[in-house]
Parts: sequence; structure tokens; C-alpha cells
Amino acid sequence: MSKTISIIGSGFAALSAACYLAKAGNKVAIYEKNNAVGGRARQLSKEGFVFDIGPTWYWMPDVFERFFSDFDKKPSDYYKLIKLNPAYSVYFGLNDFITIEDTLEKICIAFENEEKGSSVKLQKFIKEAQNNYNIAIKDLVYRPGVSPLELVTPATFLKIRQFFSTISKEVRKEFKNERLISILEFPVLFLGAKASNTPAFYSFMNYADFGLGTFHPKNGMYSVINAMKSLAEELGVTIKTNQNVEEILVDKNKAVGIISNGKKIVSEIVLSGADYHHTETLLDLKYRQYSEIYWEKKTFAPSSLLFYVGFDKKIENVAHHTLFFDVSFEKHAQAIYDKPEWPEEPLFYASFPSKTDESAAPQGKEAGIFLIPLAPGLTDIPEVRADYFEKIMTRFEKLTNQEVKKFVIFKESFCVNDFIEQYNSYKGNAYGLANTLFQTAFLRPKLKSSKVNNLYFTGQLTVPGPGVPPSLISGKLTAQLIEKNAN
Repeated sequence: MSKTISIIGSGFAALSAACYLAKAGNKVAIYEKNNAVGGRARQLSKEGFVFDIGPTWYWMPDVFERFFSDFDKKPSDYYKLIKLNPAYSVYFGLNDFITIEDTLEKICIAFENEEKGSSVKLQKFIKEAQNNYNIAIKDLVYRPGVSPLELVTPATFLKIRQFFSTISKEVRKEFKNERLISILEFPVLFLGAKASNTPAFYSFMNYADFGLGTFHPKNGMYSVINAMKSLAEELGVTIKTNQNVEEILVDKNKAVGIISNGKKIVSEIVLSGADYHHTETLLDLKYRQYSEIYWEKKTFAPSSLLFYVGFDKKIENVAHHTLFFDVSFEKHAQAIYDKPEWPEEPLFYASFPSKTDESAAPQGKEAGIFLIPLAPGLTDIPEVRADYFEKIMTRFEKLTNQEVKKFVIFKESFCVNDFIEQYNSYKGNAYGLANTLFQTAFLRPKLKSSKVNNLYFTGQLTVPGPGVPPSLISGKLTAQLIEKNAN
């Protein structure tokens, strides 16, 4: 039976849910707070430079293919995908880096050059990671987190030990070289927690990295948002921007609509793709499922300090994606998770999309995105941002053996305060709720409200977790749950 559905937000999860719900015959309208769709995956254009404000990594291409195939489409119907080679580089010191190329065979050679005998161990590790990927990404993550029994399958029974060990333990059993260890522990940062707190089963992220590879959509990650927007509109979804939803209307324990920009909008179902905590503040206290104490005790993925920089030259000695691990990985992780504070010596990541995509910068110039992971909730002031820009640029110049500061045309920054102001993000987190053992599957905030009928949630604070591919899946799961409850 067709329903009228109001969706709050227009990020990956919300757009995904909108497409599935519209395909099922519902009348769907999206209400986006900002002036463009995309949620955290928006785009910045300035002086001929184009930057993805949010996600810059395209992993797990099969998840995107599965999404579009549900509508008899392919990603290539909307955007061109470029496989990166190298996938990324990791700096450990002056002119000292390891390059991760585009096949496992090439990566094995890089590992063997670093630590004799490590290529055999890597092949074994990735084979196990691939097995986990097939169980998790092709099956488990497409379950709605309603019951712990969803995790009980013959395949997961054989993996039970991996839920109680950690990525860090499993990696360190096989590898002794700290540089290789840091590369193998890096992918779980996308899940929002330290490798020492992330179940070993999540090694499937290593298969996504080494087995499937890293891609770049032509014109940036925002081309994926534009593709989903186009698909949604083809399916009949109405999208309204500059719409600040101020309240979720409830009558007799049932969601009956929203108030956006002071206007009452009646609908039979309300679905929020906005920050989960913020969404519940749009309800009276008696209708909220989770208290402030609940959220305070949760482990959140990091926030970030980001810089979007236009350079008046081509940057040398870097890949499209480049990681800078020349300082202590453990100390920076402690500053995020154990004792939240601004890190003294931050690890950082840099992306130069114009290395691959000429649309990202004017000819002869370079677009650079720099990211420092941070604890959410830190005090964010302009002076601190400026100080950290100076810190990482000084190190960047030294490590890559070139001058760049004097070639900066402009820089824009984005940090904790911006995540709060623009996305209503809890404590300014960037990536949602971390995937630790006790924040996995049915232990995450629920897709359906237990206190308000016809109120649903989707996105990286609920099932299955943080990241772009999980957000696509989250939208599908919520849409399926809505359809199941409507019939």
C-alpha cells in the first residue's frame, strides 16, 4: 500500500532509502537542511578548484554495483570509475615511503621488500579477510540489526573467535615490522575505532583495500551523490533543499509529519537520515529512546580537521591518496580515544584529486585536501586551526622534499564546529558511531523507533555502521523494514 513519506536529510543513506521507497510505489519527499544534497558528501568549488568536502575514498565497488542493479542500472550509467594505481602511498620519513599499488601481487612485492617472508603471511591474511568479506558484505550487513540471532549462521559460528580477538592482535601475530603493521591497521580507521578495539572479523576491510582496490569517480565522490539524486528523481522522489526540520510531529505515539521552516508537513511515515541524536531532540522527551547518558557512553568515530587548499603549482612526490605516518600512530590514537585532546604530533592524510582528475584544478595547479583525525568534542577555534595547518605543511614540505607554503592560493578549513553547525553532528563527529564489539549489529541504535510508530532512522549511527558503502546498505535496510511493517 502506497504511503506518504518524509525523509530528513539527503546523505548517502537517505538517498538510498528514498530510491527504494519510491520504487515500491510510495510518495517520497526529502527535506535537506543545506542548499545542496549530499549530507556530509557535499562539494566545494572555488577559483576553478573542486573539492569533495566529505568522503574521498571509493572502496567496495561491488556494494555500489549492487545498489544500482536493484534499479536495473549500473554505476557506469551515471559516472566513470577510475581504478587508482597506486592506490595510495604511506610516508614514514624524508623520502621514505611505501607504495600500495593496484593488485595484491604488487603489494606482496612491496611487503617482501620491507620484511622478508611477509608476502606469504600477507596472502594468508588476505585470504582470510576475503572469506570474512564474503560473509559480512555479501550477507550479514544486509540484516536489519533487530535480533542477535541475525549473527548466528554456520559461517559466523566458525568465526566466533574473531569476534573476541582484535585486528591488532591478529595482525601482530603474523607481522613484526611496525610499518607494515600500521598499513594493515589503517583500513579499520574507516570503522571509527582503534585496531586494538575492533573485532578481528573486520579484517574484511583489508580485503576491500588490497583485494578490491581503490577507485576514483570522475568529477569526484559528489558524482555518486548526483547519480543517486538523478535516480531518485527518475523514480519520482521530490527533493527540497534549504529545509530546516525543526520538529517531528507525533499524535498518539505515531509520527504524523514534520515541521520544516515553520511549515507543517503531514506524512504517514517519517524517516531520518540526519544525525540520530539530533533527530531525537526533534521529539518530546517522552518519545526519545536514548538518553543523553546513553550517547555520552558510546564510542564515537573521530571528528576531523580538514583543509581544502588550492596550490599554484603541481605537487610532487605524492600519490592521489597519501598517508603521513612519520609520527607515533599509538600516541595519536590515544589523543582521539583514550584521553581526548588535540594531538601534539598528528598523523595526517592528503588527497590530490587533480593527480587523477583534471576537472579538480585549473591546468598547472593542484587541489589538495588535508585531514587530521581528532577526538569529537574538542574546542575548535581559528587560532588552533591555523597552528595545525602550519604544523602539517611544515612536515609535508620536509617529508616530500619540496616547497608548497608559498604556492598556496587559498585554503578553506572544516572542523568540529562546522560538523555541528552544518550537519547537527553529535560533538562534531565526522564518521558516526564506531564499530566496536559492543556497538555492532543489533547493539547499535535501532532502525525503527521503539516509542513512536512510523518513525525510522538510517545512516552511520545505526545499522550497519560508518562509511559510504554501509550507508547505502542502511538505506536499503530501513526501506525494507518500512515496507515490511506497512504490509
